Amino acid sequence: MDTLQDLMIEYKNQLTKGVINKAYKGLMEYIMGLRTHFQSSCPEYSVSGNIYYGYMDMTYFSIVPKSLKDRGLKIAIVFLHEAFRFEIWLSGYNKQVQTKYWKYFKENDWTKYHLVQSTKGADSILEYVVVDNPDFQDLNALTKQIVNGALKFIIDVERFLSDHEKLIKPQ
Repeated sequence: MDTLQDLMIEYKNQLTKGVINKAYKGLMEYIMGLRTHFQSSCPEYSVSGNIYYGYMDMTYFSIVPKSLKDRGLKIAIVFLHEAFRFEIWLSGYNKQVQTKYWKYFKENDWTKYHLVQSTKGADSILEYVVVDNPDFQDLNALTKQIVNGALKFIIDVERFLSDHEKLIKPQ
């Protein structure tokens, strides 16, 4: 079993090579630019001012359409580092809201996007792999793919909720 000291020596060695540092910096710059793109191209949505950088496990920011904000829901644009993909998540502002809507999607046989197994230990309700193994050669095309996927996801979720809103008990 590797000790923390062993891991830190390897971490230092990898950083000394310089590749991880440059790749991570480039990825974070891209995600900051993606957030800015959402702010400017989707002014009808509230885009978080912060990016969650994580522990090299995931990095994300949120966008919040008014229709979802009123329900205590938000959309997360997520990069999963180890899986090396971008996902779009539907999440709740807190665990109570998340559990309520998870049950709602489950009881109404939602099949359009992946419904997480349980809200226990999960940060999402629904997940959509929008770009698996992204190609960072053409950042404009990548951004377009993520934005289009996110907008479609939002429309699908909004439509489902508005079509079924009479069935949801108030918070």
